[in-house]
Order: sequence, then C-alpha cells, then structure tokens
Amino acid sequence: MQHDTSATRTRITADPDWYESAGISLGIRVGDLVFTSGQAPVDADGATVGAGDFEAQARQALANVATVLTNAGSGLDKAVKLTVFVTDIAHQDVFAALRARFYVPPFPAESFVQVAALADPAWLIEIEAVGAVE
Repeated sequence: MQHDTSATRTRITADPDWYESAGISLGIRVGDLVFTSGQAPVDADGATVGAGDFEAQARQALANVATVLTNAGSGLDKAVKLTVFVTDIAHQDVFAALRARFYVPPFPAESFVQVAALADPAWLIEIEAVGAVE
C-alpha cells in the first residue's frame, strides 16, 4: 500500500505567536483538520495567567485553543477531539462547568487526564485539540 505524502502542512500562528520562540507551532493544518499544540494558560506575551487559580487558567487555555482553531479556519464549535491535561483531577467539576459554556453540540470527544507535572510548574492545565475545517 502506498501512502500519499503530498498532504500540505500549514503552520498556524497568532500575532503575537506565544510559542514561536520555543520552536513550536501553535497548530498545524493538514487537509481539513487542524491539530493544536498543547495550549497553556499563557497570555499573548507568554506570561502565565491566574497563578494558583484553576478556573482562570482553564479559561485562558480554552481561549488559546479557540484562537488557534479560529486562525486555522476552524473553531471550538468545530472541535472533534480535546485532550485536557491537569495536575489535579479534583478540578474536573470546575472544568465540566466551563465545558458547558465553551463547547457546542455535537460535543467533541474529550480525554481528561491527570499528569504529574506540566512544562511550567505554575501551570495547572494544558489543552490540545483537533478541529475540523469546513
């Protein structure tokens, strides 16, 4: 079986691009799908938002996911899969309340995973997504 290697990969950016200095793409679009890097609770300058405040960090991470998806021609309304990494599973109820405000039917598939640590010790959450582009 031959694999089609002609799929064009398009780097997704923002202005400013809070991950460019790390050599990471905010997202990559391939065909009708966009894949985001894990979006952390950072502002446009890369500074952590809401130190110690899970809800504030979750809002920022979701806003960053929405920005990357939108810049790729998608959006949270077209998200098909999200993976949510948290440092404390006890925050699941807080995230569920936010999910009800940010997600729209049909709801995306989601994994909610506790991890020992994220790239920055101040981060309590990181979210990556796959979105459809129509």
